[in-house]
Amino acid sequence: MKGKIALERGPIRYGVAALLLQVVLLGGLLAGCDGQPTPAPSPAPGATVADVAPLDAPRPAGPERLVLAFGDSLYAGYGLPRGQSLPDAIQMRLRRQGINATFVNAGVSGDTSADGRARLAFALDNLSRKPDLVMLGLGGNDALRQIAPAETRANLAAMLDMLAKRHIPVLLTGMKAPPNLGPDYGDAFDRIWPDLAAQYKTGLYPFILDGVIGEPKLIQGDHIHPDMAGVAVIADRLAPVVAGRLKGAEQGGG
Repeated sequence: MKGKIALERGPIRYGVAALLLQVVLLGGLLAGCDGQPTPAPSPAPGATVADVAPLDAPRPAGPERLVLAFGDSLYAGYGLPRGQSLPDAIQMRLRRQGINATFVNAGVSGDTSADGRARLAFALDNLSRKPDLVMLGLGGNDALRQIAPAETRANLAAMLDMLAKRHIPVLLTGMKAPPNLGPDYGDAFDRIWPDLAAQYKTGLYPFILDGVIGEPKLIQGDHIHPDMAGVAVIADRLAPVVAGRLKGAEQGGG
């Protein structure tokens, strides 16, 4: 996203995206989301070294802004070459904009919100210092496993409570429920992220796969995880949001 965020909220786009997620679940293709190891795909024929090299940009001058990317396989870079994850892509974009950002990727494929809740304190305590921002991206595996939305909400709220007590700013990246789970489940699940963002006064990117899910050229063969082109699309949209949160944290001293 550049400047003001403009998200497509149409029910058809989200419905197709969520339906694809449910189809993959029913087909038993959730190797990445369930944490089962699978090799990263080989570069496509004709790919150059630059296509698969770790994303990087010269480190700008100025104080370092430390970001903890805490989530599941969508942060971890499931199925992608090393150095091509979403946090890598956002770090590169911020550095090219002159922001001295360093991302610590704490994405774990297969993690539910309960898994994240269990390991968040450990992740924070093992950083070199308190992060300037935590990107929190969990919940997709909860929906795929049909975990009650109330449980997902409680786990995310507990993590936000912990981060608030440590005075760490947060950017939530949200998820949408598959329509096959029914309108009651979908309504309860989809409301988690905007409700918590308002309650805890965090930043919010409503749907992390917006603009990518349902686009064959941007998604891996499992129909869930973005390929390198898909990561680039998400990073283009998300990097300005992260930059804004870092600027706000700096101005607020948090």
